[in-house]
Amino acid sequence: MRKRQRKLKDPLLLALIKALSEDRVTDGASARRIYSKDGSVMEGGRAGIICFPENTLEVAKCVSIANEFDREFVTRGAGTGLAGGSVPCNDPIMIVTTRMNKILDVDLKKRIAWVQPGVVNLDLSHSLKETGLHFAPDPSSQQACTIGGNVANNSGGPHCLAYGVTNSHVAALEVVLPDASIVEFGSIEGEACGYDLRGVFVGGEGTLGVATQIAVRLTEDPPEIATLLLDFLKITDAAETVSQIIANGVLPAALELMDRNVVAAVEPFAKAGYPLDAEAVLIAEVDGLPGGVANEVEIITEIAINNGARTVRIAADEEERERIWKGRKSAFGAIARIKPDYYLHDTVIPRSRLAEVIQKVYEIAEKHDLLVMNVFHAGDGNLHPLLVFDSRLPGTLEKVKQAGEEIIRISLEAGGVLSGEHGIGLEKQRFMSQQFSERDLEAQDALRRSFDPENRSNPHKVLPSGSSCGEMNSLNEIPEGIWI
Repeated sequence: MRKRQRKLKDPLLLALIKALSEDRVTDGASARRIYSKDGSVMEGGRAGIICFPENTLEVAKCVSIANEFDREFVTRGAGTGLAGGSVPCNDPIMIVTTRMNKILDVDLKKRIAWVQPGVVNLDLSHSLKETGLHFAPDPSSQQACTIGGNVANNSGGPHCLAYGVTNSHVAALEVVLPDASIVEFGSIEGEACGYDLRGVFVGGEGTLGVATQIAVRLTEDPPEIATLLLDFLKITDAAETVSQIIANGVLPAALELMDRNVVAAVEPFAKAGYPLDAEAVLIAEVDGLPGGVANEVEIITEIAINNGARTVRIAADEEERERIWKGRKSAFGAIARIKPDYYLHDTVIPRSRLAEVIQKVYEIAEKHDLLVMNVFHAGDGNLHPLLVFDSRLPGTLEKVKQAGEEIIRISLEAGGVLSGEHGIGLEKQRFMSQQFSERDLEAQDALRRSFDPENRSNPHKVLPSGSSCGEMNSLNEIPEGIWI
């Protein structure tokens, strides 16, 4: 009892409890460990007090208290991020949005849905099933990731090739700024006047404030869909097929490539009919009016066969189509059957250099004696090489990180960029100076500070800085706390 009384004397803790309620604020050691990690391999920082607001005003209260006590704060959704974007540093207040999970309003005529940031991506589309509309961004983690996280990282997914990433599907945002004021960016009525602050905020990785309500654009279900499964004896032939499809004026809804190792991992689970003796499998999906779809299927089939495709299989019905996609969407989860850990990359390169860079990725993995599994959004050159490993083996994690740095380097040398959809977070901030000039970084920092002069909102992320979570206190130093 004395321990509980001592903990409750913490004025910051008391202020947050008063703003929310006792059951929605905790500084317990187990909770702090949980919320000190995300889906990345980044070393955990140290979470401070954890809050679970349920509406905009409560978020504003949490931010106001952070300012009052001169504390940093980090916004976190489901924690599925892969770049350390929600990993806390230096005991920040954690504003967890998972209880802000309401679909607030759906206007079918305007094709707009207002949602809270904790709404799970796939839940929104499921709720729209009988309406003929859906939410187009579909990250592989869409069964768990939240729309707030999609906004923070400007997430994509397989179908972003034709439909665009999250930024294309956000009309407006209600935001709590770092000074605790509440503003709205964008408009659901055409284009907003003035600067596009909505576009600035999307992809800001939580460094510009907290999105508390999001107006997303809904996409009409296509009248016709054709899903093709193509297999190759050389992954370079599959990569060349991708380049030629785009060069011939066909823009599929999705072009996804998986190598032999990924196919071997997912086929026993998905039972999609992936050929286990193929070096690469390419999923191509086209949609639209029936005549146009049929024409694009013919073009893709001809290009694929000319590039050495052994078979071109077209899904006969929705069940077969779902099985084909189940394998692709299950790829990352299936990796756990091989080794317990993986490091997933997210660089983007020109499509014309896919074959060359993929070969170099295999060479890097072989040099470091690591297993690499390639599964990626081939249509827009968004690479997702998986370095699969067992972190319990001494020295393995160091090898994985070294190989990861080399993959980033070859991607940049090929004319690529650091990230396609996972963000920069902690993982890639030290590489930002390799892509941007000093003046570029100064301009980005000036923009950030115009939103957050005190640098309180998810600090130590994205832009290079003098400290990182690795230099902060370790998780082992978290004292035992209590659930309040």
